[in-house]
Amino acid sequence: MKEMDFDWIVTGDLGDFGSRMLRELADEGGMDLEDRHMDCGSMIFSPQQGYHCGGSGCGCSAVLLAGYVLPQIERGAVKRVLFLSTGALMSPLSACQGESIPGIAHGISLVYEE
Repeated sequence: MKEMDFDWIVTGDLGDFGSRMLRELADEGGMDLEDRHMDCGSMIFSPQQGYHCGGSGCGCSAVLLAGYVLPQIERGAVKRVLFLSTGALMSPLSACQGESIPGIAHGISLVYEE
């Protein structure tokens, strides 16, 4: 499957910075996500709140999936959604040691069927 097979590609909480980075990397790989990528964290938080990509990926994903994405699919407003519940694997130990924080993403394809 390709990105064009999906109406929406939804990530958990990349925030504005991570979303820009994703689109740049996708562009370099020949994929166009501009009109189909949505980020749960960016949709929930406004720039004025200053969350700076610091929402909870699993929390943002759950809220938007249950409250927005699934109702849109049930109505048939969108037919195919790639839902990537992105998040960080936080460890107090690695943060104290100045190490990088690994990320994870579980991807599911949601399809509207009549």
